[in-house]
Amino acid sequence: MSEQLTLPAEQRERAGKGASRELRRSGRVPAVIYGDKKEPLAVHVEEKLLTRMLSGGHFMNTVVMIDSGGKAHRTLPKDVQFHPVSSRPIHVDFLRIGEHSQVNVNVPVNFTDEEESPGIKRGGVLNIVRHDLELVCDASQIPEQINISLQGLDIGDSIHISSIELPKGSKSAIDDRDYTIATVVAPSAMKSEEGDSDTEATADVPTIGDEEAEAEADGDGDKA
Repeated sequence: MSEQLTLPAEQRERAGKGASRELRRSGRVPAVIYGDKKEPLAVHVEEKLLTRMLSGGHFMNTVVMIDSGGKAHRTLPKDVQFHPVSSRPIHVDFLRIGEHSQVNVNVPVNFTDEEESPGIKRGGVLNIVRHDLELVCDASQIPEQINISLQGLDIGDSIHISSIELPKGSKSAIDDRDYTIATVVAPSAMKSEEGDSDTEATADVPTIGDEEAEAEADGDGDKA
């Protein structure tokens, strides 16, 4: 199960674009805690600590206890906005949850036993359709990752959600179809797919300046 994190926070005394920019200049990141039929709480957290937690790779499916003013809030991160140029976090949304709430999380997939796949031994390639699975589970039992064995898979074989044994207390949030997670394909098939995608027209995306990116976060992110 994913570990629980603790993130100290301070309540925001002022709202608005100017106040948020001032916080960011001082190494803080504006955030909001909402949900559980309570009023949203505007806070700010240390950017360095938040960045360190984000680099762990499991932040979005980890329970985060936010300590603000001596009161602990059990939360699940729901959205992190990043600056389009610097990639620094500029706003975070946290959802309040109960200790045993049923939550929707995206849990990363880890493929194992590659050396025991006849298809891969013969030169086949693992084509990953989904890098994570959307699950419904108890907030106290969120899986860190889902391990999927490739043992016995040959070229042309596929892995579907129905064949995966999920951890106790977890179930797929998508229950209207038996979706594909990965397939073992011949190398020529992969090259054909890549060639088709390369021919698609792409449009240049304009760079957003610092002020515009922060203004967008201030306008859309704050719920308080």
